[in-house]
Amino acid sequence: MPLRRAAALAACFLFVSAASVKTASAAPVEVLSSDGHVHVVDNRFLSGEPLTPRPSADPLAPLARIARSAAAAKPPTNPTKPTKKPKPKAPQVTVGSVLEKLELSGAINTAQYQTYLNAWNSALGEERHLSSARKQQLGYETVLLHDIAASGQMTAARLPVLFLTLERNAQWWLHGALLGYGQRVQFSGSKLVWEYYPGQGIQLQVLGTFGEADGYYEAGRGSYPQLASVMSEMIPLAVRRGGAVAWEYYFNFDGGHPPWVSAMSQATAIEALTNAYKATKQQSYLSLAHQALPLLSVAPPTGVGVRTARGWRFLQYSFAPRLDIINAFLQTLIGLDTYAQVSDDQTAQQLFTAGNAEAEAELPSFNTGSWSLYQPGTEDDLSYHELVTGFAKSMCTLTKAPVYCSTATAFQTDLKTPPTLTQLTQSAKSGKPFSMRFKLSKISKVGIDITAGGAKSHAKTVVATSAQYPHGTDAIKVGKLKPGTYSVKLSATDLAGNYATVTGELIVYKGGNRPSTGPAPTSGPTRTTPTKTTPTKTTPTTTVTTPTVTTPTTTTPTVTTPTTTTPGSGGVGPGPP
Repeated sequence: MPLRRAAALAACFLFVSAASVKTASAAPVEVLSSDGHVHVVDNRFLSGEPLTPRPSADPLAPLARIARSAAAAKPPTNPTKPTKKPKPKAPQVTVGSVLEKLELSGAINTAQYQTYLNAWNSALGEERHLSSARKQQLGYETVLLHDIAASGQMTAARLPVLFLTLERNAQWWLHGALLGYGQRVQFSGSKLVWEYYPGQGIQLQVLGTFGEADGYYEAGRGSYPQLASVMSEMIPLAVRRGGAVAWEYYFNFDGGHPPWVSAMSQATAIEALTNAYKATKQQSYLSLAHQALPLLSVAPPTGVGVRTARGWRFLQYSFAPRLDIINAFLQTLIGLDTYAQVSDDQTAQQLFTAGNAEAEAELPSFNTGSWSLYQPGTEDDLSYHELVTGFAKSMCTLTKAPVYCSTATAFQTDLKTPPTLTQLTQSAKSGKPFSMRFKLSKISKVGIDITAGGAKSHAKTVVATSAQYPHGTDAIKVGKLKPGTYSVKLSATDLAGNYATVTGELIVYKGGNRPSTGPAPTSGPTRTTPTKTTPTKTTPTTTVTTPTVTTPTTTTPTVTTPTTTTPGSGGVGPGPP
């Protein structure tokens, strides 16, 4: 099932199936024209989530940190001791010096050297004349490029994609609007997808671009020329890595430093190449897809394959070998299967079989019983839950394996099942703050209302607060209360908008006069939805109620400024991007 677009970041960098693209609503994306004007177009292939979670806030240092003079000031000397002649410092590595070295070695010719050097000097010159905010944004990219050069990663093969990224940043920050995290942009005459990462400018969205290509294939024969156009732009940006053709990411993300790769992006590239072959019957696409396979069986940090007792695990990020993200794992398998079925490539089939054995064993651990996990210990947000549900359905169709089919069904049911709440705290000591403990079945926004007084007309609310909590046991802090018996109402709205409440009592006692309490109230088995009233079930100590009208507070991400609450990295996510 091909993707329409990347991410998650996501964190970089998250998704919907391209198979549904025909019925999906169009999404706006800003496009910079050659005349410097920005216009918004509706592109139905660019909706969905970013590939990776939002990265931790770790902005790069300003450009000044690389602008130090090579001739640093001499350290102060001690007049009582003879000074030692300082050792000569190695020449500073710069973008210019690396380009010169590549020309002298014959890796690039003189015309290429001059073209790249002029582009670098032009960007630095533009940076000096931009306004403060735009200067800073372009400066982030020149810092990245300098750091890649200084780290020895600026090779001849990477120059096309590195300097295309520099060129696009120079163009955008001269004419385009300031952007928000995850906002995606394009340029007229190009199908490449770019995404904005705070502190790092706009970066090539590898997964998003290949996902767009898959979307063109799913849209039908009329969109095949656009598919071919995407591939004609992306293929020249590939490099050799770990004995494979690979598409890399060239920015810092969640502790990873450029260049890094993603199994999900690589498999989606293989899928897009396969679809390009099916659309054009050009064998060269399948040949390139075969050359991309080895990266999946190369160990990190070069590749994205980890051998296990059962087979292979495919990694979302080459720099995070212990991070297990199930949606990325499943999409990697889907991309592999697409190629294997068309090409009859035994290597691809073996990789799929080994990866599938591992995924089947792992998948149950990502089901809490009420919701899906993004990674062990971290629940999915709504878009990721829907994403992994779709991937599980696809794997059910491909393999007929019961674990995929049952998990997909369970996740689909979770979208309509209200959360279950249990009030755990039934008494508290007066005159001191306490914690109102509760148990929750799935990630939800939990509210608490504590009232004093008997009849509703005389009831006084003494506590009213709410916040989002994960599944499990948690607590809401409550301030000092006077002795007495209080009514408690706990409510929960899950990410899909399903609503449930539980009512009970709280006895606040003096000193050591702690009362005995009965069984804790809990929300019953009644299933409710935000717009449907369902009869409630009562117990001797609790009453479960459901409001007749409820307005769920869910967030619908947009393409121009996706704002997903992404798990996994201080915020969920390149996804890569």
